[in-house]
Amino acid sequence: MTSAAATGVSPPLRQDVALLSLVGLVHGTSHFCQLLLPPLFPWLKDAFGVGYTELGLVLTVFFVVSCAVQAISGFMVDRYGARPILAAGLFLLGLAAAGFASATSYTALIMFAVLAGVGNGVFHPVDFTLMNRKLHASRLGHAYSVHGITGSLGWAIAPALLVPLAMAGSWRHALGVASVGVFLVLAVVLWQWQRLHLAMPVPARREAKGTGVSDSARDGAFDFLRVPAVWMCFLFFLLFASVLSVVQAFAPEAARQLHGVPVRWAALCLTIYMVCSACGMVVGGFLVADAARAEQIIAVGIGTAAVIALTLGLAPLAWQAVPVLFGAMGLSAGLASPSRDMLVKQSTPPHATGRVYGVVYAGLDIGQAMAPLGFGLLMDGGRHAAVWIGVAVLQALLIGTAFRVRQARRVVAS
Repeated sequence: MTSAAATGVSPPLRQDVALLSLVGLVHGTSHFCQLLLPPLFPWLKDAFGVGYTELGLVLTVFFVVSCAVQAISGFMVDRYGARPILAAGLFLLGLAAAGFASATSYTALIMFAVLAGVGNGVFHPVDFTLMNRKLHASRLGHAYSVHGITGSLGWAIAPALLVPLAMAGSWRHALGVASVGVFLVLAVVLWQWQRLHLAMPVPARREAKGTGVSDSARDGAFDFLRVPAVWMCFLFFLLFASVLSVVQAFAPEAARQLHGVPVRWAALCLTIYMVCSACGMVVGGFLVADAARAEQIIAVGIGTAAVIALTLGLAPLAWQAVPVLFGAMGLSAGLASPSRDMLVKQSTPPHATGRVYGVVYAGLDIGQAMAPLGFGLLMDGGRHAAVWIGVAVLQALLIGTAFRVRQARRVVAS
């Protein structure tokens, strides 16, 4: 079946909205599950007798496994279709959440982090394959915006739901509720799949006449790995994820220690950041309708966020200003998010969507795996200002990498 983007035939708006609603629900669920543990770190530290470095290692294990699975799942989506891969990912995330809730040792947390990482690794190849194949090209900018918004809302909901549940009952109750929620999403996906006609025929593996060589072999399933822009996108996503990982896991506590933010407000800072990030993505989706502006939008959004990070790390602030600055930083970063996904779209060779998104988005997992270790050491050493300076440095590198992606595309085009 030819994709909607390729044919130029615009599917009905209602059909696209239904598709994006399901993809958004799935994406929000995956991001919610990425933050199952960080909001509960204060409880987990006491329950298992560990520090931030050890808890950061749990996140590292999760994202290392997710990285490996994400690269592989991109090939699997291209070969076997999206439905079985997506269903397996949701099932494993629900199982892992239940495992976290019943864990009795730090080792058990590590083991269930492996399981959760396997489940988490499927979502971006599935999501972007569905959007790029099923949506018309004229709606892709808005689709990327909606996709990013739902991810940010998933991140925002996690602390807003888990922390009150832990305070009212226990951290185990909070994770148990999360597990039930994931299995409900799986049920919705299985129910809606056929109704929305989301089945995607797998390309036939035909042999060229007289050669005995299949089309996939002749076309070069791994040729996309020789495209420089793909690897620059990979690096961009690695840096992007490193920043996000620090903001999610350590920034609220670092700000609390620097500026005396009350505990409840410190927990809300991340929710404020994610909600404002989602608002920024709405605007960013309109701006990136002209794909040629993607790098400039990233420079403005991420550059503003870097200035705010330095302010939070170095300036003397009243604690009431901290949630406001978290919101402003989230809004600026969210503005750049749809442009981030457009960079990948522009760098993706034909018929390699799942594979490219699998490899490029593996950079997200590597960044989120690496950052908690180094920044966890800064936190344990009480170097809270250095955490914010590090965030700003990573954001500066991120801007430079975005323009390197454009340069790499031009080299190939020439």
